[in-house]
Amino acid sequence: MPALDRHDDVFVLDLGNGENRFHPDWIASVHAALDKVEQAGSPCALVTVATGKIWSNGLDLEWLGAHPDKFQEYAASVHELFARVLALPVITVAALQGHTFAAGAMLSLAHDFRVMRADRGYWCLPEADIEIPFTRGMSALIQSRLSPQAAHRAMTTAHRYGGSDAAAAGIVDQAVEEEAVRPTAIALAETLAGKAGPTLGTIKARMYARALDTLRDTENPLG
Repeated sequence: MPALDRHDDVFVLDLGNGENRFHPDWIASVHAALDKVEQAGSPCALVTVATGKIWSNGLDLEWLGAHPDKFQEYAASVHELFARVLALPVITVAALQGHTFAAGAMLSLAHDFRVMRADRGYWCLPEADIEIPFTRGMSALIQSRLSPQAAHRAMTTAHRYGGSDAAAAGIVDQAVEEEAVRPTAIALAETLAGKAGPTLGTIKARMYARALDTLRDTENPLG
């Protein structure tokens, strides 16, 4: 399960060392960690990390298969997680040490900045290959965070971006050596920890108002 630690002004949220799929209990654990971050005051920033070969593989398809009647409720909960991270009133940095797929890739986009390993690991939106269309909320999130060209290629081709390729496309902000991913992300977060607070939250809420409204449409999350 996700675990939260603090290094001076930077909270480090470790998503885990497995596939880090979005099981309902996993989502609840992330929200509990975000509660602590929001309550900390300024200066404060958040770096989201993982250990192992995977940062996150996204939706828990096994759980969904066992609970098909919960799909709409589950989709709404995933959307709310994206929305909360997107509008969090602290600077957020995703440290992508491994594969970042599907809804996991979308969660990384909800962060303000992304640092990715340059030599191994992929960032990918595989929906076109696995024939699962993006929800309106997912589409709004992706298109609010990527250039039109990058969003189009990522969403329609399921291209697997390595770190350097992702940096060139503007999907991640930096591509660095494996051992530098976490330190680079923490160093970036440290320089921006003083931005935390209501003003930053308002800036984000207004900047991403359309995406946030779509993500928080609980009456029709699958539309």
